[in-house]
Amino acid sequence: MQKHVFESVIDASAEKVWNILWGKESYPKWTSVFAEGSGVETDWQEGSKALFTDGKGEGMVATIEKNIPNEYMSIKHLGVYKDGVEDTESEKVKEWAGAHENYTLKEMDGQTQLTVDMDIEEKYEPYFLKVWPEALEKVKALAEER
Repeated sequence: MQKHVFESVIDASAEKVWNILWGKESYPKWTSVFAEGSGVETDWQEGSKALFTDGKGEGMVATIEKNIPNEYMSIKHLGVYKDGVEDTESEKVKEWAGAHENYTLKEMDGQTQLTVDMDIEEKYEPYFLKVWPEALEKVKALAEER
């Protein structure tokens, strides 16, 4: 598994970018590049479970490992979700369980640098290298709306 870093400079405050990333209405908008109809069930609090879904009954099970509002969010992926069943124990899942997806926001002069670093399995690298820049463009567009 390799760690990949994706960055964007956004003409908005860190608070606004944070709210776009984790807002109930905005989250599905920017994550639609990963899966149309995407959503999440969580309260985003440290230690809370997060169930990321794709609109077709499949997704990922994770935990919120760290949450520093407007600065940093760390998500630890634990397994997969399909047809109402969580799998955190199969051999296939154990190959990547524990992977992290981290969001760091740094505000300077009214702009925010958003950095996402993510552990990615080699076989999924082409997909994520394509869609993460698209996702960050959506975050940027939503945050820069006046």
